[in-house]
Amino acid sequence: MIKEVLEKAKKDKVMFLNLQFTDMMGSLKQVTAPIKNLPDILKSGAWFDGSSIEGFARIHESDLYLKPAPDSYAVIPWLNSPEGNTARLICDIYKPDGNPFQGDPRFILKTILKKARKMGYVYNTGPEPEFFLFRNDSVTLTPVDNGGYFDLATDEAHTIRKDITAALETLGIEVEASHHEVSPGQHEIDFRYDDALTTADRLLTLRVTVKSIAQRHGLRASFMPKPVMNLAGSGMHVHQSLFSTKLKKNVFFSPNDEYNLSKTAYNFIAGQLKHIKGMMAILCPTVNSYKRLVTGFEAPVYIAWARINRSALIRVPHWFEDKPNTARMELRCPDPACNPYLAFAVMLAAGLDGIEHKIELPAPVEEDLYKFDEAKLLSRKIETLPSSLFEAIYELKKNKLMQEVLGDHLYKKYINIKTREWNEFKMQVTKWEVEKYIDI
Repeated sequence: MIKEVLEKAKKDKVMFLNLQFTDMMGSLKQVTAPIKNLPDILKSGAWFDGSSIEGFARIHESDLYLKPAPDSYAVIPWLNSPEGNTARLICDIYKPDGNPFQGDPRFILKTILKKARKMGYVYNTGPEPEFFLFRNDSVTLTPVDNGGYFDLATDEAHTIRKDITAALETLGIEVEASHHEVSPGQHEIDFRYDDALTTADRLLTLRVTVKSIAQRHGLRASFMPKPVMNLAGSGMHVHQSLFSTKLKKNVFFSPNDEYNLSKTAYNFIAGQLKHIKGMMAILCPTVNSYKRLVTGFEAPVYIAWARINRSALIRVPHWFEDKPNTARMELRCPDPACNPYLAFAVMLAAGLDGIEHKIELPAPVEEDLYKFDEAKLLSRKIETLPSSLFEAIYELKKNKLMQEVLGDHLYKKYINIKTREWNEFKMQVTKWEVEKYIDI
């Protein structure tokens, strides 16, 4: 594979390499190197200062190095130049002793994926990331169009989505569909499902691609969960399935069940419902995330599952009878601000816990949950998701499985960073408060 990458780089007239990785929060970072260093980087890695990255390492243990995944090689289309092109390689992070760095989100996901493989499963995910396109105005957030769900909207927005799709295809990402979302200026681009590690890599690539193409059009793209009050927020529904490593078949499918789901699928869903509160600080990681998770905007609030009910937290989509390998479940609460490596890791861990402990799934709820009063919710034993980052942090602290999955280093750092974020938010005095209380 290394020889193949070297040959591709030469053929593609690459002059620079962007070595990419994420910090704990999911922000894409990179180190740029000249192409002449590629053979050595592929063989030995590239050193960088980990103490400068949020939540990574302390000053006295800051030396870390990046080890590229050769199969992630791709030429970045918007950086093409007659003088030479730029390619990217997604990297894992290692310590000087050659062991993986425990704070690397990609390593966290790879670890739980290994456990799944030992149990005989390949974990596939298919996210549906939503985002807004705004005019590049520093004063107000003005959506680029006034379209609604599936509208063509303006030619400008349609052209941008086409440009984004073309760039993603060049980067090796197979786009299945793109369309306008519910709110003005809101869009969604879906790409083909794959194993969770590949999907997480592609999701990070999609985010930087969307932002880069939007910028070239003089616009601002945002994956913020709730950028505009009174408009629907941006979510990232995640479709999930398990395949057998031996039979290469979808183990969620069963022809003899009302929902065409296997016992394994029911246990997997039950595990996610059991641990969802503890997962929320990872899946919905910002203060702003919880402005999206309110009734009235199609975002999930209640912990329940269903087939056709889109107010439920987990939904089982329909699929064609002649395509049993498309059997899946859809978790509807994650938002596009999350770190996909950590999000997929905790989702898989919760599902596997359900399988291992044969957790029973409660009955589905097909009624509109938003119309349930407190008494009906209580009688049906339907709980609600955390309503703030503070509550989500509290639930994360209580969940031992989440601590095991994230590892001691990342778990403690993550809670410290998010607690600091919440404390900073608590001290803010908003415009709403001033207008509401100034004349008291």
